[in-house]
Amino acid sequence: MPATDPFRVIFVCTGNICRSPMAEVVFRALAEEHGLSSSIVSTSAGTGDWHVGERADHRTVQALARRGYDGTHHRARQFTQAAFADYDLIVALDRSHERILRQWAQHDADDGKIVLLMDFEPHATTLDVPDPYYADDRTFDEVLGMIESASRRLFRQLEPAIRPASL
Repeated sequence: MPATDPFRVIFVCTGNICRSPMAEVVFRALAEEHGLSSSIVSTSAGTGDWHVGERADHRTVQALARRGYDGTHHRARQFTQAAFADYDLIVALDRSHERILRQWAQHDADDGKIVLLMDFEPHATTLDVPDPYYADDRTFDEVLGMIESASRRLFRQLEPAIRPASL
């Protein structure tokens, strides 16, 4: 049986040091937990370039660690128009990111890959995952909780289509 390419998901926020790295790490952990780490690839990027090459914000790493995740290997990068071809699903963390990504989409197929993370959370009081950058540690924990909940729901929707028939 020939190997199939993994389903590739990228999470996008502003600078790729707070929200999108959280989502990347959480989604990767979900794939590992369900035995699908070879079938789903999770990564992240920012719409801006000012943090390229930097580690995730130390508060992001700490919030992830408090919940058992490892965010220490992250290095920020910028999403580019060329990246549309590399991903099956492009997940925006707030509506400003979604607008930017839709402006960058050159084809309907690109535009069709873009979703808003909080659209998967039926009880959400907002469609935007708030940026915790100028806030305290508690806000980072709250944002991570939002991301975990919505990511689990997104994962549950994707899993049946991604799970190999032999599993």
